[in-house]
Amino acid sequence: MKSATIQLETLTCPSCMQKIEAAVKGLDGISQDSVKVSFNTSKVKLDFDEDKISIEEIESAITKVGYEVQKSRVK
Repeated sequence: MKSATIQLETLTCPSCMQKIEAAVKGLDGISQDSVKVSFNTSKVKLDFDEDKISIEEIESAITKVGYEVQKSRVK
């Protein structure tokens, strides 16, 4: 498992957090309990199985629901 922190453009409302969380949690390879979306910092933190999904696929899922990814850090 890898851990990722994804910096987004500013989140403007709590429903933004819910949309992003739902989009990410629906992906195969994401540890469901690890997904944390912070309204205050506009960051998504999660753990994922890199054998099942890439960081680019996670970023794409976030972009598809209407949010811009600024940068991602994986460790």
